[in-house]
Amino acid sequence: MIRKILFVGSLLSCSAMAQVSEPDWPAVEEETLRHFRALLQFDTSDPPGRELPAAEYLRDVLEAEGIEVEMLSNSPERPNVIARLKGDSSKEPLLIMAHTDVVNVDPEKWTFPPFSATVDGGYVYGRGAVDDKDNLASALMVMLELKRQNVPLARDVIFLAESGEEGATEYGIEFLVEEHFDKINAEFCLAEGGSVARVNREVQYAGVQTVEKIPYRLELVATGVAGHGSVPLQSNSVVRLAKAIAAIADWRSPIRLNETTAAYFERLASISPADAAERYLAVLDPGRASEADDYFLANEPRHASMLRSSLSPNIFEAGYRINVIPSEARASVDFRALPDEDIPGFLNQVRTLIDDDVVDVSLGERNTRPPGQASLSTEAFAAIEAGVNKHYGVITLPTMSTGATDMAYLRNRGIQCYGIGPAIDREDAALGFGAHSDQERILISELNRFVKFNWDVVIDLAAKQ
Repeated sequence: MIRKILFVGSLLSCSAMAQVSEPDWPAVEEETLRHFRALLQFDTSDPPGRELPAAEYLRDVLEAEGIEVEMLSNSPERPNVIARLKGDSSKEPLLIMAHTDVVNVDPEKWTFPPFSATVDGGYVYGRGAVDDKDNLASALMVMLELKRQNVPLARDVIFLAESGEEGATEYGIEFLVEEHFDKINAEFCLAEGGSVARVNREVQYAGVQTVEKIPYRLELVATGVAGHGSVPLQSNSVVRLAKAIAAIADWRSPIRLNETTAAYFERLASISPADAAERYLAVLDPGRASEADDYFLANEPRHASMLRSSLSPNIFEAGYRINVIPSEARASVDFRALPDEDIPGFLNQVRTLIDDDVVDVSLGERNTRPPGQASLSTEAFAAIEAGVNKHYGVITLPTMSTGATDMAYLRNRGIQCYGIGPAIDREDAALGFGAHSDQERILISELNRFVKFNWDVVIDLAAKQ
């Protein structure tokens, strides 16, 4: 079935590309690197959050090609850039989206200055290299080439460079969805959230994010009698809270698969060694899933998290003097819910598990996301698979992200959103070169391949047949 899907996808790609001439790729690659490095050199750290210079750069580049641009914002330092190439409206629009902000840095920990966009050994180093100015530069190049070649479009193609993705969505996607949704409304969206995995420089598979877990903050507060530390008390709030945290840490919430995770493990099994494949297939069998779960918890925790709504106790606050038993102790738990989780019901399960009436369980303040999921049975997913097959020659794995992206706000409004990304060496994360690390880098050759992949997917979806 997988081979059949890839073959059909390839036919779709050939059909569309037959009517559109190929860009001058050497020239595109030179320009891509120039724009990419320029975008990396803008310090758009969030916090504090100032995307204006990058937004103005994008506006100027797009307008120089005759593409109309809007800058929409609820803060003058944090604009969102929107550009649209018109189609004949025979199909609904396609949105290609990336964010201009990056997480903040500790410059002293960087070998190359974080906003220098240093080129060394075939890599470009800089904050945002893989989160998310790689997608930003690629989407920019697609828009420029569509305009330059005057590609006949069946869909409008909308470019969105958004602010605030790294924790201040009120300036970016939330603002746009709530106040300017008509400007970005589309049938399909391509954004960050996926990547092509390389091991020892060999491509293994392409992950495409189609759904994500929803972040919540779970607050636990234990109360007790204050007293002198020389007289231990059974009501000690620290002890009661510690027992509650231990109960949470030992608990395995129920395993529940969805369309994405079921397809993920089935496809992953098809390219894995026999012992690993057996575990991935076992997950699909309710009678055997716990066997695989034991292994995942110890050896592949990301896969264990993909099976369930998860709880990770990360903050513990109690006491102020060594000889004082505190009357209150608090803990904050990172709660990542499956998209269809019954939140009140889940909290009641936690309360039952803790079974201590002095420990209060509630939701705390957090920048969360709304639920939503993209289907695997769409023209967009088929086009992505075709592009993966053509440019990388590997299987496509639909993935559920354990983290969060701004696609959640769009999926919740009915847009079918797919997270894509360039090929990244799996070893880079452990070496400290990944997203949000003290170094960040991307191979120039893989950035160029990603641009070509983006081009073909957009042509498949938006060009007139």
